[in-house]
Amino acid sequence: MKLPESILLCLQRLEQAGFEAWCVGGCVRDHLLGITPHDHDLCTNATPAQLKTLFADHDLVLSGEKHGTVTVIVDHSPVEITTFRTEGGYRDGRHPDWVRFVTSLKDDLSRRDFTVNAMAWSPSRGLSDPFGGQQDLKQHILRAVGDPSARFLEDALRILRGVRFAARFGLTPDPATEEAMLRLAPAMDALARERVKAELWGFLPYATAEDLLRWERVITAVIPELKATVGFSQHNRHHLYDVYTHTAHVVENCPPDPALRMAALLHDVAKPACFTVDEKGQGHFYGHEEQSALVAGEILNRLRCSNEEKSRITHLIRRHMSLLTPERKLLRRRLSQYGEQGLRDQLALQRADRIGTGTGSLEAQEAAEACLAALLEEESCLRLKDLAVNGRDLMALGYAGREIGLCLSALLELVLEERLPNRREALLEEAVRQRKGE
Repeated sequence: MKLPESILLCLQRLEQAGFEAWCVGGCVRDHLLGITPHDHDLCTNATPAQLKTLFADHDLVLSGEKHGTVTVIVDHSPVEITTFRTEGGYRDGRHPDWVRFVTSLKDDLSRRDFTVNAMAWSPSRGLSDPFGGQQDLKQHILRAVGDPSARFLEDALRILRGVRFAARFGLTPDPATEEAMLRLAPAMDALARERVKAELWGFLPYATAEDLLRWERVITAVIPELKATVGFSQHNRHHLYDVYTHTAHVVENCPPDPALRMAALLHDVAKPACFTVDEKGQGHFYGHEEQSALVAGEILNRLRCSNEEKSRITHLIRRHMSLLTPERKLLRRRLSQYGEQGLRDQLALQRADRIGTGTGSLEAQEAAEACLAALLEEESCLRLKDLAVNGRDLMALGYAGREIGLCLSALLELVLEERLPNRREALLEEAVRQRKGE
């Protein structure tokens, strides 16, 4: 494993002082999978007090000291070093109830969640893998360390983390681990919501429809509003699947952007509440996009999503039934309203929604996407800043104050409608005409 200089420095200093020092957890797993680790956690038999003495010549962050972690700042990079420990449950959903320092690496690894994360590596000592994590990786197995129920009751977030690991690394849980994850999913109710959000954001970009169906009891435990969609028949010839299964296929067919996929996950969350049947027995869900956006907003607030994330997701849900046709004027107007990324997101969600019906054609969708691509190639005038005239030009014609903004908006409207070219002479001529009240 090739290590950053800051990590090597810490390992070497600990070893030279007579302590064990190991890279541990995710960085070891990623290295064995051929993935470049994004960070490296270290563990050691040195106590926090000994760590503070050993690294007294560096800046230290001690906020995790009572849980055994001292963060050493090396060349402006933080290196987390944690004393071998065992720990109690997480009644607050965030911190262990108690921590006891130990001297054995195996005892430390035994408290970890899954075998693939319970490995350690040292440049001088090699790989330590007392629970068979390397073999489980090779066989694509997700297995809890020790008793699965005990591991998940210690910290219920491990259930959702296991779902993320399974999706991201293509792992299949062994029967005992899967059974405990599904059975204990309700225990996640007490978790800190921002921890849940972080795991969902890590899971969704890798999620397939099969993942969402396999882990339906876990997903609906953290987003209970989705429970009503499970098995809910749409009674509609345009839909092959029940609402939740349809949703799973929509998520899979969206680009791997977590916010866009969250919009897909929640886009039909209020469908059951909006269900009606006509005289022919056909199901309808009038107004479900607006209701789903409102419910999604409550869910996103609960998950402590940012205002920007909430706005993006709820706007997409609200617009997902406003189908975009290959009409230049319509797409120019939507580009002006939502911007290029907003319109691309809408088209991406609508494409996935169409695929998720199991019956829909993509012909109209592809035509709209081609029309948008052509408009973007033209570098069309879409906003006030794109107009070939500005406020100073209108002031020269005698416009003042609020008149300037009103005139510029009217000119942009004409350009968007393709009733006026975005050429300086034509725009000034129209501005003169409007000023005269013609």
